[in-house]
Amino acid sequence: MQNRCVNMIAHLFNAPLGEGEAAIGVGTVGSSEAIMLAGLAFKRKWQNKMKAQGKPHDKPNIVTGANVQVCWEKFARYFEVELKEVKLEDGYYVMDPEKAVEMVDENTICVAAILGSTLNGEFEDVKRLNDLLVEKNKETGWDTPIHVDAASGGFIAPFIYPEIEWDFRLPLVKSINVSGHKYGLVYAGIGWVIWRNKEDLPEELIFHINYLGADQPTFTLNFSKGSSQVIAQYYQLIRLGYEGYKNIMENCQENTRVLREGLEKTERFNIVSKEIGVPLVAFSLKDSSRHNEFEISEHLRRFGWIVPAYTMPANAEHVTVLRVVIREDFSRTLAERLVADIEKVLHELDTLPARVTAKLAATAEGEGSSGHKKSPMEVQLEITNVWKKFVAEKKKTKNVIC
Repeated sequence: MQNRCVNMIAHLFNAPLGEGEAAIGVGTVGSSEAIMLAGLAFKRKWQNKMKAQGKPHDKPNIVTGANVQVCWEKFARYFEVELKEVKLEDGYYVMDPEKAVEMVDENTICVAAILGSTLNGEFEDVKRLNDLLVEKNKETGWDTPIHVDAASGGFIAPFIYPEIEWDFRLPLVKSINVSGHKYGLVYAGIGWVIWRNKEDLPEELIFHINYLGADQPTFTLNFSKGSSQVIAQYYQLIRLGYEGYKNIMENCQENTRVLREGLEKTERFNIVSKEIGVPLVAFSLKDSSRHNEFEISEHLRRFGWIVPAYTMPANAEHVTVLRVVIREDFSRTLAERLVADIEKVLHELDTLPARVTAKLAATAEGEGSSGHKKSPMEVQLEITNVWKKFVAEKKKTKNVIC
Protein backbone atom coordinates (compact mmCIF):
# COMPACT_ATOMS: atom_id res chain seq x y z
CA MET A 1 0.00 0.00 0.00
CA GLN A 2 2.85 2.37 0.82
CA ASN A 3 4.46 1.73 -2.57
CA ARG A 4 1.15 2.27 -4.33
CA CYS A 5 0.69 5.60 -2.51
CA VAL A 6 4.24 6.63 -3.47
CA ASN A 7 3.50 5.85 -7.12
CA MET A 8 0.22 7.76 -7.16
CA ILE A 9 1.76 10.81 -5.50
CA ALA A 10 4.78 10.68 -7.83
CA HIS A 11 2.48 10.71 -10.86
CA LEU A 12 0.56 13.60 -9.28
CA PHE A 13 3.87 15.50 -9.07
CA ASN A 14 4.74 14.66 -12.70
CA ALA A 15 7.73 12.44 -11.90
CA PRO A 16 9.50 11.35 -15.12
CA LEU A 17 8.66 7.65 -14.85
CA GLY A 18 9.00 5.20 -17.71
CA GLU A 19 6.50 2.48 -18.59
CA GLY A 20 6.09 0.22 -15.56
CA GLU A 21 8.83 2.07 -13.65
CA ALA A 22 8.30 2.31 -9.87
CA ALA A 23 8.60 5.69 -8.18
CA ILE A 24 11.27 6.35 -5.56
CA GLY A 25 9.84 7.51 -2.24
CA VAL A 26 8.71 6.55 1.22
CA GLY A 27 6.08 7.27 3.85
CA THR A 28 7.29 9.19 6.89
CA VAL A 29 6.07 10.48 10.24
CA GLY A 30 4.97 13.84 8.86
CA SER A 31 6.89 16.25 6.65
CA SER A 32 9.54 16.83 9.32
CA GLU A 33 11.00 13.35 8.84
CA ALA A 34 10.54 13.66 5.08
CA ILE A 35 12.64 16.83 5.06
CA MET A 36 15.34 15.20 7.18
CA LEU A 37 15.59 12.32 4.67
CA ALA A 38 15.64 14.59 1.63
CA GLY A 39 18.27 16.79 3.27
CA LEU A 40 20.45 13.78 4.11
CA ALA A 41 20.26 12.61 0.50
CA PHE A 42 21.37 16.03 -0.75
CA LYS A 43 24.19 16.20 1.81
CA ARG A 44 25.52 12.74 0.95
CA LYS A 45 25.40 13.38 -2.82
CA TRP A 46 27.28 16.67 -2.34
CA GLN A 47 29.88 15.03 -0.10
CA ASN A 48 30.46 12.22 -2.63
CA LYS A 49 30.92 14.76 -5.42
CA MET A 50 33.34 16.93 -3.42
CA LYS A 51 35.37 13.88 -2.37
CA ALA A 52 35.64 12.74 -5.96
CA GLN A 53 36.96 16.17 -6.91
CA GLY A 54 39.41 16.21 -4.01
CA LYS A 55 37.76 19.24 -2.42
CA PRO A 56 36.81 19.94 1.24
CA HIS A 57 33.43 18.47 2.16
CA ASP A 58 32.99 19.50 5.79
CA LYS A 59 31.06 22.77 5.41
CA PRO A 60 27.80 22.13 3.55
CA ASN A 61 25.06 24.76 3.51
CA ILE A 62 21.46 25.00 2.44
CA VAL A 63 19.64 28.14 1.21
CA THR A 64 16.07 28.82 2.36
CA GLY A 65 13.79 31.74 3.09
CA ALA A 66 13.43 33.05 6.64
CA ASN A 67 9.80 31.87 6.45
CA VAL A 68 10.67 28.16 6.57
CA GLN A 69 9.09 25.85 9.12
CA VAL A 70 11.16 25.00 12.20
CA CYS A 71 11.93 21.48 10.90
CA TRP A 72 14.44 23.04 8.48
CA GLU A 73 16.29 24.60 11.40
CA LYS A 74 16.21 21.22 13.12
CA PHE A 75 17.71 19.52 10.07
CA ALA A 76 20.50 22.10 9.84
CA ARG A 77 21.36 21.81 13.52
CA TYR A 78 21.02 18.05 13.89
CA PHE A 79 22.98 17.18 10.75
CA GLU A 80 25.53 20.00 10.88
CA VAL A 81 24.54 21.97 7.80
CA GLU A 82 24.76 25.76 7.71
CA LEU A 83 21.35 27.35 7.17
CA LYS A 84 21.57 30.43 4.93
CA GLU A 85 18.28 32.32 5.17
CA VAL A 86 16.98 34.92 2.72
CA LYS A 87 15.49 37.66 4.89
CA LEU A 88 11.92 38.79 4.26
CA GLU A 89 10.81 42.27 3.25
CA ASP A 90 7.86 44.35 4.35
CA GLY A 91 4.98 43.28 2.10
CA TYR A 92 6.94 40.34 0.62
CA TYR A 93 6.82 37.41 3.02
CA VAL A 94 8.36 34.58 0.97
CA MET A 95 11.83 33.80 -0.35
CA ASP A 96 13.05 36.07 -3.13
CA PRO A 97 14.45 33.75 -5.88
CA GLU A 98 17.04 36.32 -7.03
CA LYS A 99 18.44 36.78 -3.53
CA ALA A 100 18.39 33.02 -2.91
CA VAL A 101 20.47 32.30 -6.01
CA GLU A 102 22.93 35.05 -5.04
CA MET A 103 23.57 33.19 -1.76
CA VAL A 104 24.31 29.88 -3.50
CA ASP A 105 27.96 28.81 -3.50
CA GLU A 106 29.94 25.66 -4.23
CA ASN A 107 29.04 24.23 -0.80
CA THR A 108 25.28 24.61 -1.24
CA ILE A 109 23.69 21.16 -1.14
CA CYS A 110 20.30 22.49 -2.33
CA VAL A 111 17.91 25.44 -2.33
CA ALA A 112 14.64 24.75 -0.48
CA ALA A 113 11.49 26.36 -1.86
CA ILE A 114 8.13 26.30 -0.09
CA LEU A 115 4.85 25.56 -1.80
CA GLY A 116 2.59 27.09 0.81
CA SER A 117 4.33 29.22 3.42
CA THR A 118 3.29 28.60 7.04
CA LEU A 119 3.03 32.35 7.59
CA ASN A 120 0.61 33.35 4.84
CA GLY A 121 0.02 30.30 2.63
CA GLU A 122 1.78 31.84 -0.38
CA PHE A 123 3.47 29.67 -3.01
CA GLU A 124 7.08 30.55 -3.68
CA ASP A 125 8.09 31.00 -7.33
CA VAL A 126 9.80 27.65 -7.92
CA LYS A 127 9.79 28.15 -11.72
CA ARG A 128 11.71 31.42 -11.41
CA LEU A 129 14.12 29.84 -8.93
CA ASN A 130 14.72 26.92 -11.30
CA ASP A 131 15.44 29.20 -14.27
CA LEU A 132 17.88 31.36 -12.31
CA LEU A 133 19.69 28.31 -10.92
CA VAL A 134 19.98 26.76 -14.38
CA GLU A 135 21.80 29.91 -15.54
CA LYS A 136 24.04 30.00 -12.46
CA ASN A 137 24.92 26.33 -12.81
CA LYS A 138 25.91 26.92 -16.44
CA GLU A 139 28.14 29.84 -15.47
CA THR A 140 29.84 28.10 -12.53
CA GLY A 141 29.83 24.45 -13.52
CA TRP A 142 27.94 23.56 -10.34
CA ASP A 143 24.80 21.43 -10.25
CA THR A 144 22.92 22.96 -7.32
CA PRO A 145 19.47 21.26 -7.07
CA ILE A 146 16.10 22.26 -5.61
CA HIS A 147 13.96 20.61 -2.96
CA VAL A 148 10.30 21.65 -2.77
CA ASP A 149 8.71 21.67 0.67
CA ALA A 150 5.13 21.08 -0.42
CA ALA A 151 3.91 20.06 3.04
CA SER A 152 0.79 22.21 2.70
CA GLY A 153 0.48 22.87 -1.02
CA GLY A 154 1.37 19.47 -2.48
CA PHE A 155 -2.21 18.22 -2.30
CA ILE A 156 -3.63 21.59 -3.41
CA ALA A 157 -1.69 22.88 -6.43
CA PRO A 158 -2.13 19.78 -8.67
CA PHE A 159 -5.92 20.02 -8.34
CA ILE A 160 -6.75 23.73 -8.51
CA TYR A 161 -3.57 25.27 -9.96
CA PRO A 162 -2.39 22.64 -12.49
CA GLU A 163 -0.89 25.34 -14.71
CA ILE A 164 1.69 26.37 -12.08
CA GLU A 165 5.04 24.66 -12.69
CA TRP A 166 6.63 23.79 -9.36
CA ASP A 167 7.15 20.01 -9.41
CA PHE A 168 9.24 17.49 -11.37
CA ARG A 169 8.38 19.29 -14.60
CA LEU A 170 11.27 21.56 -13.58
CA PRO A 171 14.63 19.82 -14.20
CA LEU A 172 16.38 20.99 -11.01
CA VAL A 173 13.61 19.78 -8.66
CA LYS A 174 15.11 16.55 -7.31
CA SER A 175 12.81 15.80 -4.36
CA ILE A 176 9.46 16.87 -2.93
CA ASN A 177 7.85 16.32 0.46
CA VAL A 178 4.15 16.55 1.25
CA SER A 179 2.06 16.05 4.39
CA GLY A 180 -0.72 13.51 4.11
CA HIS A 181 -2.18 14.83 7.35
CA LYS A 182 -2.75 18.34 6.00
CA TYR A 183 -4.60 18.49 2.70
CA GLY A 184 -3.97 14.82 2.00
CA LEU A 185 -7.04 14.40 4.22
CA VAL A 186 -5.53 11.87 6.66
CA TYR A 187 -5.32 12.16 10.44
CA ALA A 188 -2.01 13.30 11.95
CA GLY A 189 1.17 11.29 11.55
CA ILE A 190 1.82 10.76 7.84
CA GLY A 191 4.13 12.48 5.37
CA TRP A 192 5.69 11.55 2.04
CA VAL A 193 8.97 12.24 0.29
CA ILE A 194 9.38 11.53 -3.42
CA TRP A 195 12.64 11.63 -5.40
CA ARG A 196 12.89 12.47 -9.08
CA ASN A 197 14.73 9.26 -9.93
CA LYS A 198 16.85 6.53 -8.38
CA GLU A 199 20.12 8.46 -8.80
CA ASP A 200 18.89 11.23 -6.48
CA LEU A 201 18.76 8.88 -3.49
CA PRO A 202 22.30 7.59 -2.74
CA GLU A 203 22.31 3.80 -2.46
CA GLU A 204 24.49 3.86 0.68
CA LEU A 205 21.61 5.49 2.59
CA ILE A 206 19.29 2.55 1.88
CA PHE A 207 19.40 -0.45 4.22
CA HIS A 208 18.29 -3.90 3.10
CA ILE A 209 16.89 -6.43 5.58
CA ASN A 210 15.45 -9.89 4.97
CA TYR A 211 14.55 -11.16 8.43
CA LEU A 212 10.87 -10.31 7.90
CA GLY A 213 10.56 -12.90 5.14
CA ALA A 214 11.76 -11.03 2.03
CA ASP A 215 14.20 -8.34 1.02
CA GLN A 216 12.91 -5.05 2.38
CA PRO A 217 14.76 -1.81 1.58
CA THR A 218 14.34 0.85 4.28
CA PHE A 219 15.34 4.49 4.43
CA THR A 220 13.68 6.21 7.38
CA LEU A 221 14.90 7.67 10.65
CA ASN A 222 12.84 5.18 12.62
CA PHE A 223 11.86 1.63 11.73
CA SER A 224 8.77 0.62 13.69
CA LYS A 225 5.63 2.65 13.10
CA GLY A 226 1.92 2.08 12.72
CA SER A 227 0.38 1.31 9.35
CA SER A 228 -2.97 3.01 9.99
CA GLN A 229 -2.03 6.34 8.39
CA VAL A 230 -0.70 4.65 5.25
CA ILE A 231 -3.92 2.64 4.98
CA ALA A 232 -5.97 5.80 5.48
CA GLN A 233 -3.97 7.63 2.79
CA TYR A 234 -4.42 4.76 0.35
CA TYR A 235 -8.15 4.69 1.10
CA GLN A 236 -8.54 8.42 0.46
CA LEU A 237 -6.56 8.34 -2.79
CA ILE A 238 -8.61 5.41 -4.10
CA ARG A 239 -11.97 6.61 -2.77
CA LEU A 240 -11.75 10.26 -3.84
CA GLY A 241 -9.51 10.09 -6.89
CA TYR A 242 -8.50 13.18 -8.82
CA GLU A 243 -12.03 14.60 -9.15
CA GLY A 244 -12.83 14.06 -5.48
CA TYR A 245 -9.71 15.89 -4.26
CA LYS A 246 -10.33 18.63 -6.82
CA ASN A 247 -13.89 19.20 -5.58
CA ILE A 248 -12.77 19.38 -1.94
CA MET A 249 -9.94 21.83 -2.69
CA GLU A 250 -12.22 24.04 -4.77
CA ASN A 251 -14.72 24.09 -1.90
CA CYS A 252 -11.93 25.10 0.53
CA GLN A 253 -10.91 27.83 -1.89
CA GLU A 254 -14.48 29.14 -2.10
CA ASN A 255 -14.88 29.23 1.70
CA THR A 256 -11.55 31.07 1.92
CA ARG A 257 -12.94 33.69 -0.47
CA VAL A 258 -16.06 34.10 1.71
CA LEU A 259 -13.95 34.65 4.83
CA ARG A 260 -11.60 37.05 3.05
CA GLU A 261 -14.45 39.16 1.69
CA GLY A 262 -16.17 39.20 5.07
CA LEU A 263 -13.03 40.54 6.77
CA GLU A 264 -12.51 43.11 4.02
CA LYS A 265 -16.05 44.43 4.56
CA THR A 266 -15.20 45.30 8.16
CA GLU A 267 -12.62 47.76 6.76
CA ARG A 268 -10.46 47.05 9.81
CA PHE A 269 -7.93 44.59 8.36
CA ASN A 270 -5.18 44.29 5.80
CA ILE A 271 -5.21 40.87 4.11
CA VAL A 272 -1.65 39.50 4.15
CA SER A 273 -2.31 36.17 2.39
CA LYS A 274 -2.57 35.80 -1.40
CA GLU A 275 -5.53 34.51 -3.35
CA ILE A 276 -3.35 31.86 -5.04
CA GLY A 277 -1.92 29.55 -2.40
CA VAL A 278 -3.00 27.42 0.53
CA PRO A 279 -6.67 28.02 1.48
CA LEU A 280 -6.06 30.30 4.44
CA VAL A 281 -6.58 33.92 5.38
CA ALA A 282 -3.82 35.82 7.17
CA PHE A 283 -4.74 39.34 8.21
CA SER A 284 -3.56 42.22 10.38
CA LEU A 285 -5.16 45.32 11.85
CA LYS A 286 -4.94 48.53 9.83
CA ASP A 287 -4.85 50.50 13.08
CA SER A 288 -3.31 48.84 16.14
CA SER A 289 -2.98 51.98 18.26
CA ARG A 290 -5.77 50.97 20.69
CA HIS A 291 -5.65 47.18 20.52
CA ASN A 292 -3.62 44.56 18.67
CA GLU A 293 -3.87 41.13 17.07
CA PHE A 294 -2.89 39.30 20.26
CA GLU A 295 -5.89 40.82 22.03
CA ILE A 296 -8.23 39.75 19.23
CA SER A 297 -6.80 36.21 19.39
CA GLU A 298 -7.33 36.07 23.16
CA HIS A 299 -10.84 37.53 22.96
CA LEU A 300 -11.93 35.06 20.25
CA ARG A 301 -11.26 32.15 22.61
CA ARG A 302 -14.39 33.13 24.51
CA PHE A 303 -16.37 32.34 21.37
CA GLY A 304 -14.68 28.94 20.93
CA TRP A 305 -12.19 30.02 18.26
CA ILE A 306 -8.44 29.39 18.44
CA VAL A 307 -6.98 31.87 15.94
CA PRO A 308 -3.19 32.19 16.32
CA ALA A 309 -1.50 35.59 16.37
CA TYR A 310 2.21 35.77 15.58
CA THR A 311 4.93 38.10 14.37
CA MET A 312 6.71 37.72 11.04
CA PRO A 313 10.38 36.57 10.89
CA ALA A 314 13.53 38.68 10.45
CA ASN A 315 13.17 42.07 8.71
CA ALA A 316 9.38 41.99 9.10
CA GLU A 317 9.10 41.51 12.88
CA HIS A 318 6.97 44.65 13.21
CA VAL A 319 4.13 42.93 11.34
CA THR A 320 1.75 40.86 13.48
CA VAL A 321 -0.90 38.72 11.81
CA LEU A 322 -3.83 36.46 12.62
CA ARG A 323 -4.29 33.30 10.54
CA VAL A 324 -7.28 31.09 9.79
CA VAL A 325 -6.63 27.84 7.86
CA ILE A 326 -9.58 26.52 5.85
CA ARG A 327 -9.84 22.73 5.92
CA GLU A 328 -12.42 20.47 4.30
CA ASP A 329 -14.68 20.61 7.39
CA PHE A 330 -14.65 24.44 7.59
CA SER A 331 -17.99 25.31 5.99
CA ARG A 332 -19.33 28.57 4.58
CA THR A 333 -21.58 28.83 7.63
CA LEU A 334 -18.55 28.66 9.93
CA ALA A 335 -16.76 31.30 7.84
CA GLU A 336 -19.70 33.68 8.19
CA ARG A 337 -19.97 32.95 11.91
CA LEU A 338 -16.28 33.67 12.43
CA VAL A 339 -16.59 37.05 10.70
CA ALA A 340 -19.58 37.89 12.93
CA ASP A 341 -17.65 36.89 16.08
CA ILE A 342 -14.63 38.97 15.01
CA GLU A 343 -16.95 41.98 14.58
CA LYS A 344 -18.29 41.39 18.11
CA VAL A 345 -14.75 41.24 19.47
CA LEU A 346 -13.81 44.48 17.72
CA HIS A 347 -16.88 46.18 19.14
CA GLU A 348 -16.08 45.00 22.67
CA LEU A 349 -12.46 46.09 22.39
CA ASP A 350 -13.54 49.49 21.09
CA THR A 351 -15.73 50.01 24.16
CA LEU A 352 -13.20 48.84 26.75
CA PRO A 353 -12.26 51.27 29.54
CA ALA A 354 -9.18 53.31 28.74
CA ARG A 355 -7.21 51.77 31.64
CA VAL A 356 -7.63 48.25 30.26
CA THR A 357 -6.69 49.33 26.74
CA ALA A 358 -3.60 51.09 28.07
CA LYS A 359 -2.60 48.05 30.11
CA LEU A 360 -2.96 45.75 27.11
CA ALA A 361 -0.97 48.10 24.89
CA ALA A 362 1.82 48.30 27.46
CA THR A 363 1.84 44.53 27.77
CA ALA A 364 2.23 44.04 24.02
CA GLU A 365 4.89 46.73 23.49
CA GLY A 366 7.01 46.45 26.63
CA GLU A 367 10.16 44.56 27.43
CA GLY A 368 10.56 41.28 29.28
CA SER A 369 11.93 40.95 32.80
CA SER A 370 15.50 40.60 31.52
CA GLY A 371 15.29 43.71 29.36
CA HIS A 372 14.83 41.85 26.03
CA LYS A 373 11.93 42.53 23.68
CA LYS A 374 9.03 40.24 24.53
CA SER A 375 8.49 37.18 22.39
CA PRO A 376 5.01 36.50 20.92
CA MET A 377 4.55 33.74 23.52
CA GLU A 378 5.33 36.14 26.39
CA VAL A 379 2.96 38.73 24.95
CA GLN A 380 0.15 36.19 24.56
CA LEU A 381 0.61 34.90 28.12
CA GLU A 382 0.60 38.37 29.67
CA ILE A 383 -2.44 39.48 27.67
CA THR A 384 -4.26 36.34 28.85
CA ASN A 385 -3.46 37.24 32.45
CA VAL A 386 -4.69 40.82 31.95
CA TRP A 387 -7.99 39.51 30.59
CA LYS A 388 -8.40 37.06 33.47
CA LYS A 389 -7.94 39.85 36.01
CA PHE A 390 -10.31 42.14 34.14
CA VAL A 391 -13.05 39.48 33.90
CA ALA A 392 -12.57 38.60 37.59
CA GLU A 393 -13.16 42.24 38.53
CA LYS A 394 -16.31 42.32 36.40
CA LYS A 395 -17.64 39.15 38.06
CA LYS A 396 -17.23 40.76 41.48
CA THR A 397 -19.48 43.61 40.36
CA LYS A 398 -21.88 41.25 38.55
CA ASN A 399 -21.08 43.02 35.30
CA VAL A 400 -19.62 40.29 33.16
CA ILE A 401 -19.02 41.02 29.48
CA CYS A 402 -21.03 38.47 27.46
